[in-house]
Amino acid sequence: MKEKILAILNNSNKALSIDEIDNRLQLDDVEATREFLKVLRELEEEGEIYHSNKNKYMPFDNGPLKKGILRMNKKGFGFVEVEGYEDIFIGSDNVNNALHNDVVVVELLKRKDDGRLEGRIVRTIKRELSTVVGEVLYKNKKCTVIPDDNKLTIELIVDTDGANLGLVDGHKVVVKINKLLEKNKYLCTLEKIIGHKNDPGVDILSIVYNYEIKDTFDEETIAELDDIPESVSQEEKVGRRDLTDEVIFTIDGDDTKDIDDAISIEKLPNGHYELGVHIADVSYYVKEGSALDNEAMLRGTSVYLVDRVIPMLPHKLSNGICSLNPGVERLAISCVMEIDENGHTVDYDIFESVIKSRIQMTYKKVNKVIEEDIIPEGYEDYADKLKMMDELSKIIRKEKERRGYIDFDVDEAKILVDEKCHPVDVVLRDRGRGENLIEDFMICANECVASHIFYMNLPFIYRVHEYPKEEKIRSFLSYLQTMGITVRANIKDISPKSMQKLLYDLKQEKGYKILASQLLRNMQKAIYLPQNLGHYGLASKCYTHFTSPIRRYPDTTVHRLLRTYLFNKDMSPETISRWEEKLVFIADNSSLKERESVDCERDVESMKMAEYMEDHIGETFEGMISGVTNFGLFVQLDNLIEGLVHVNDMHDYFHYDEVSQTLTGERTKLRYRLGDRLIVKVVRASKEEKAIDFEIVKKLGEESEQEEKDKD
Repeated sequence: MKEKILAILNNSNKALSIDEIDNRLQLDDVEATREFLKVLRELEEEGEIYHSNKNKYMPFDNGPLKKGILRMNKKGFGFVEVEGYEDIFIGSDNVNNALHNDVVVVELLKRKDDGRLEGRIVRTIKRELSTVVGEVLYKNKKCTVIPDDNKLTIELIVDTDGANLGLVDGHKVVVKINKLLEKNKYLCTLEKIIGHKNDPGVDILSIVYNYEIKDTFDEETIAELDDIPESVSQEEKVGRRDLTDEVIFTIDGDDTKDIDDAISIEKLPNGHYELGVHIADVSYYVKEGSALDNEAMLRGTSVYLVDRVIPMLPHKLSNGICSLNPGVERLAISCVMEIDENGHTVDYDIFESVIKSRIQMTYKKVNKVIEEDIIPEGYEDYADKLKMMDELSKIIRKEKERRGYIDFDVDEAKILVDEKCHPVDVVLRDRGRGENLIEDFMICANECVASHIFYMNLPFIYRVHEYPKEEKIRSFLSYLQTMGITVRANIKDISPKSMQKLLYDLKQEKGYKILASQLLRNMQKAIYLPQNLGHYGLASKCYTHFTSPIRRYPDTTVHRLLRTYLFNKDMSPETISRWEEKLVFIADNSSLKERESVDCERDVESMKMAEYMEDHIGETFEGMISGVTNFGLFVQLDNLIEGLVHVNDMHDYFHYDEVSQTLTGERTKLRYRLGDRLIVKVVRASKEEKAIDFEIVKKLGEESEQEEKDKD
């Protein structure tokens, strides 16, 4: 019925009434008419069709109405993002009480003089915003909440006496929107008191709750932990391969507590390497359909923040029986691969195992061994193994690069905080050969597992990274030309090998790190899918996530599928049908939760960086221009803190060239472009706004004509 109604509306050149649609459907009984009216309402509620004030129906694509997502600006205007269509500008007078992230119907208006498409919102189809995080502020004895998200230019009034709820000015709370009172003013109900804004850690929790990420587990989930053992029993080892006598160990960061991967290596008589990747068997303890499993599935991922981890699984599992701690037996799923001198996997075995890690190594100490030939205390018995692993890692990496593996070499910031969660320093995260080694080995195991199930033609979940859109790469290359950067690139060839070469050519440029980041932004996002579409960035034909089941639900799912297909030999039609249906939800939800966790982590980092710079007002730093706009320059410091130099603070009138993305001073003739290095002074910083403002002290490597005159 839905398809018939949509076909009738799409083929009509005008809006149709209920009677007109009914006549074209040629319904001949009361039941069919009732079904028709029900489906019509469903299509309207789902946002598939529009119901006008004149009681007529029309599709969105055939007229002046479009459906999209509203993205608001803190100044009160916004844009509606419509799939496959250009963004539509919405003036503050045309928002019609819609809120940031709402799914809305927008009516197209005439284009503005600058060519921008403008519209007005006529209806909100779906309000994504169910709860709001904000700060309590009493106004005229009324308890109001000011949203943390400055794109929400609304006022919220708590529906009961705030004093009776224990609320005071400065409390950070979660409230639920109930109803509209008047323009930009809503009645709300208190859902949770997070804490006072001056309490340590409340600032981070406020962002966590803003993304509706759960930081606690419900009673049913916690109750199931009583049945989780603290050690491996003899019964649990039956049918598993005993690897407890083999030299297996883990390598992680200094503060890692949830250890889900261990490795081993041997040199075979034929000169090949036998690489073992042993992953904690989380799915053995987290049974499908249990409260633990359902909770993990909905969370999708652990969230790693500045001073804490919000785990996908309770700590009794993630830091206990599922963590490959040294000196204790643990259940694992092992992928043991035979890799030749060219980095090709020529044989492999995937099986259930019991392991006992010999030592919990750290990246810092491993790097001492393989980079400096310095052997820390306790590592004496493993130095030869580590050097052999480093040797194999180089072989694997060379093979990855040969096939087109793209290494963007993007730096990461690490924010150091004190016991009160106040930032005391921001540094670059170290990455040495030890980190590369683990990355290379995990990629090998992920490809091996994915390929095995793919060629069995069974339902599976893949990690997919599609080819970039040709127009985005073309736009990036055109931008390089405007900057005077000449690269030899065939726009029709967007293969991984071609992008790898482009990055290599750009390494000679002074703003390479910024250019590499911009190219990365032009790539598609990696997601989870039940279909194998390959992984572009890794130049891999078949890829999955198998190696981190403690912190990623897709990995737990992969383990469960391996047990179903390989260990239990269950490939019945019923099983296949069930997984075909279930994997669609798991893939979609896992991709969504991954995006939310990344956004949450970035927001926390931005806030803490701004808080750090609040302590450094008036100080100078060296940085690089990372963005040029008509309103100023974005400058990224060497520790990745980024701030804005507003044109109003540049002591000259600057002309913006959109094509070359440069700002040129009318008086000084100073020209600023991407990659230029500057000395800047911190003039403003706001933790609440997550914003930092700089002022230019000096441009490095080049002096203006005015500066030369001043010297004379």
